[in-house]
Order: sequence, then C-alpha cells, then structure tokens
Amino acid sequence: MSCYDNFEPRLRCVMPFEAAPAELSLLRQRIRCTLGHWGVSAVTEEAELAATELATNVIKHVGEGAAATLVLEPRHDRLRVELHDKSHTVPTRSSGSCDAECGRGLHLLSAMSLGWGTLLTATGKAVWCEISLEPAPHCMRVQRAAALLDEYGRVAGISSSTVPTRGVLEESATGAITDLLHWLAAQGSDPDEVLDRAQIRYEAEAEAA
Repeated sequence: MSCYDNFEPRLRCVMPFEAAPAELSLLRQRIRCTLGHWGVSAVTEEAELAATELATNVIKHVGEGAAATLVLEPRHDRLRVELHDKSHTVPTRSSGSCDAECGRGLHLLSAMSLGWGTLLTATGKAVWCEISLEPAPHCMRVQRAAALLDEYGRVAGISSSTVPTRGVLEESATGAITDLLHWLAAQGSDPDEVLDRAQIRYEAEAEAA
C-alpha cells in the first residue's frame, strides 16, 4: 500500500501567544486572516469572541504573560477552537446570571457554540468550543483547496508563516496549477482541455452559489 493512499489534507492552525491584553488584537487579526484563507469568514466574529474570552480567562486565572496556544481546526460542519495553557485548574461555569463577572466567558461560550469543554493534557489543559459552519458546498471546496495549498507550500518551500499573505497564497496557487499542467501533459492529457473543463465547472458552481 502506498503511503499516499490514506492521505487526507486537513486544516489546522496553531498560534502560540503570550496571554496579555496587548496580544489580543494581534490574535484576532491572525484569526481573521486564517478563517479568510480557509473560506469560513462567516464565523470570524464568533471565533474572535470565543478566543478573546478564553484568552482573557487565562490572563485572569493563570496569570498575565502566561504561555498559551490557540488552535483552530475546521471539522466538517463546525470550527473547533481550543485554548491551551499550562494550568491544570478546570474552569467551571457559575450558577449566577450571565452578567456576573465570574463565569461570564463560559456563559458566552455556552450560548454561542454547539458545545464546549475542557481536556486535561500532560502539560496543562485545553478549553475548547465548536462553532457551527454554514453548510455551503463551495465552502468545502475552498477548505479543501486551502489544505492542499498549505501542503503544497510546505513541500515547495514557499510558505513558512502560520498565516501566509495573499501574495504567498497566490504564488502557491500559481505554482500548484503549473505543476498540475505539467503532470497532465506527462500523462498524455491536453492541459488546455482540462483547464477549459475546470473553468466551465467553476463558473457553473459559482453562479449556483
């Protein structure tokens, strides 16, 4: 069996950061860039809010300046948001009103997400929530393309940043398309004919969307 038989490109973004108020705006900016790259900008506001609340909880309960990591991963019809820190203290939602300072972030997570919870890890814990994604077919195509471009950029040595710029993404896409045309020609196919079919399919799907 080829080592490529079970290959399935997956999107996953890992963002280490320092839990401090000054870092939150940069974290939100990276979230916007990442979700835009993945084609799920529709949930940017929810993801930013969830990440901000989770990071704020780390600042309050673990300590300002604590090392933390945000992980974003789309899973079919939902976006998983995880915040890792080095504390084993499990957060609990207060029984008071949602306006209460204590537990406010967890009330928000519960209200805006499909579910949330805490996982204990070898080095601390991860608090997670899952946000519903719009079930649009073109969204899945964009996510698959993003995963392939991430892998292509890694293999080709094009992108080394966690959140690549538009120019880097366009360079990766151009390189991937060019390589595919060479591959088609090597297989005895007509690259122009395949490009024409792809363009017709894209225009039909874009119009339907």
